Amino acid sequence: MVTSVRQTVVDTIGVLDLQGDVAEHLDHLERLGIAAVRVKESSDLANLAGLIIPGGESTCLSRLLSIFGIRDRLLQEFQLGLKLWGTCAGAILLASKIVGEPSFLALIDIEIQRNAFGSQLDSFVSEALLPRVAPDPIPLTFIRAPKITRVGRGVDVLLQQDDYIAAAESPGVLVTVFHPELTPSLAFHRYFALKCGLTPFMSEASTLIDSPWDSRSWTRYTRL
Repeated sequence: MVTSVRQTVVDTIGVLDLQGDVAEHLDHLERLGIAAVRVKESSDLANLAGLIIPGGESTCLSRLLSIFGIRDRLLQEFQLGLKLWGTCAGAILLASKIVGEPSFLALIDIEIQRNAFGSQLDSFVSEALLPRVAPDPIPLTFIRAPKITRVGRGVDVLLQQDDYIAAAESPGVLVTVFHPELTPSLAFHRYFALKCGLTPFMSEASTLIDSPWDSRSWTRYTRL
């Protein structure tokens, strides 16, 4: 039976490990000194401060979440205080409305449009200043990205770009349509750790420092 409050101290962030950018998130959390675990089944959600739902393919992820019985446990843990961060496909799964199709988890009041920039060939990189996240511009990687087209009550916009919203949050949920895990920046992972009530060892000013990082640093996790 699920109790109304969490009974243990939680100091770990989980990364949903069904499909998508798992190793890259684990790498970033490790460089911040945050304990991280792979979440492959519903029991892995116990005693987590937060869960990252990574980029990948949202239809595939939604089916696997249902097949492995993780969806219902995730919703229960969210009600008990589990913080969630969805990147790209993860943001689609968390949205209360997906243009042209039913929502899946519906845990943040946003409307999102999948593949809004076009095909994979229309992927791109840029940078932007997000004062609430870091003092300096943050590199952004958009890969067949969605667009957030509307936010509702209780949702704060972290980044507005032209005619769409690229990052937003509610008290319990963070969503980004880009991939912070594919850059050397630790800014968003630090921001999410703080949202989860954890204390990363890097200060705000040092979140863009390679510590150390290169485009292949995550590959050590593929051998685990």
